[in-house]
Amino acid sequence: MTAPRRRDAAATREAILRAGVEAFTRFGYDGVGVREIAQAAGVTAMLVNRYFGSKEGLFAEVVEVSMTERTVLTGDPATLARDVAASLVSRTSPDADSLDPFLLMLRSAPNPRAAEILRAGIEKHVEAHILDVVPGVRGTDRAAVALSLISGFWLMRKVIGSTALNETDEAALASTLEGLFRLLLDV
Repeated sequence: MTAPRRRDAAATREAILRAGVEAFTRFGYDGVGVREIAQAAGVTAMLVNRYFGSKEGLFAEVVEVSMTERTVLTGDPATLARDVAASLVSRTSPDADSLDPFLLMLRSAPNPRAAEILRAGIEKHVEAHILDVVPGVRGTDRAAVALSLISGFWLMRKVIGSTALNETDEAALASTLEGLFRLLLDV
């Protein structure tokens, strides 16, 4: 007789969350269901709903986790423009690794409810971070425009594969972006 398998609620929740990040990033909110996420996590759909309430609840948690990571933005106002530009060029290079938060956003935004959740996550974590680091942009549209520049550059260079952006010297790209971020964020 074998001993019953020990339950670990934290590990189960983490497995579901990791499976959710992977699934929503690869397929978007509308492209995957709770059953597929549960299967990838090695649990039942009932457990997904038990831990997160619903697919929407799991998605909200995935957005929360994904948006709190600092993938491009730094915390030093003195070097913010340079750091964001360099990080953006590096993370969008043709041979760069995963772009989870961006692809999560891109693939899930067509769903109106998912877009609301994404917008709240971006405002709470990403835009708020810019406002904390560069308080001078508070009350203006410049932080949102800077985020739009990041998203547009990411889309054109990494997803679309713009020939001009991918064939331009990375130092020149970073320099151009740095100038734009300095102008937008007044740093």
